[in-house]
Amino acid sequence: MYYSKITGLGYYVPENIVTNHDLEKYMDTSDAWIRERSGIEQRRFFKEGEDTVATMGAKASSIALERAGISPEEVDMIVFATLSPDYNFPGSGVLLQRLLPFREIAALDIRTQCTGFIYGLSIADQFIRTGMYRNVLVVGSEVQSNIFEKSTRGRDFAVLFGDGAGAVVVQRTEDPEHRILSTHLHSEGKYAEDLMLEHPGSRLQDRLWPTMVEEGKHLPVMRGSAVFKHALQRFPEAIMESLETNNYTLADLDLLIPHQANLRISKGVQEKLGLRDDQVYNNIQRYGNTTAATIPIALAELWEADRLKEDQLICLAAFGSGFTWASALIRW
Repeated sequence: MYYSKITGLGYYVPENIVTNHDLEKYMDTSDAWIRERSGIEQRRFFKEGEDTVATMGAKASSIALERAGISPEEVDMIVFATLSPDYNFPGSGVLLQRLLPFREIAALDIRTQCTGFIYGLSIADQFIRTGMYRNVLVVGSEVQSNIFEKSTRGRDFAVLFGDGAGAVVVQRTEDPEHRILSTHLHSEGKYAEDLMLEHPGSRLQDRLWPTMVEEGKHLPVMRGSAVFKHALQRFPEAIMESLETNNYTLADLDLLIPHQANLRISKGVQEKLGLRDDQVYNNIQRYGNTTAATIPIALAELWEADRLKEDQLICLAAFGSGFTWASALIRW
């Protein structure tokens, strides 16, 4: 029987650091206000002409491949998670495929926003378990600093999100112990409009009018209280589902890596589950919410800090637009 395991991790973030004090120049906000509501102190913004979703994904992928000890020619499939593709079409997966010396392999883009990386990890796991592929590259990459307005009108989003990329190599293993144990994916579309970017979309005869821009209808919208409430419910459900499926309890969990949406949400989930500070990893303070990239960036940071140890039981969990939520349990 085939299983899958993560063998290489890498991340890349733009050099351009934007602090809360920098945002004070563009909108009615303050460092104290942002920290209190999100825990964020700074984030990274891309520079036009230097970074794209695909090139950031390629930089993270190159690191992950080197650490896994394989070349791009050995990769069988790319799974690329992003809500901010370089083009409306084609997807960024094929743009990554042409940036590194891959073969003419499958390149699949997925758009489940904040849960994109775990969805991608699940796809990789299934392809490997069936025996179809041996090496799958899973990438989460986002350029979001140009989606929102750097103004008081766009403040609710502008203070939360950042740019960056993370990647992992998932490889076939016959080790029944140290592997991806299970993944769990969910959605509830009746709440789709609580967190969305509506225009330009295909629902209207004319996708974008100047009046839409004037009225701010091309900007993302979020019903923050609804998102917060559902996240505090779905995160623990997904975490417990992964543990119970594999006959573990919270006492067995070594490390929880949640999607970095808001430090208040992560702390709320931690408190609800009774986890210690050393059991939960957060880096939103430095990068903001990089959506599909948050979990692979966190994983790569932990690996670089030598905090991923053999035999650790690690849970990845995410909640976001859709609503979608997901978890993965890994025995490292």
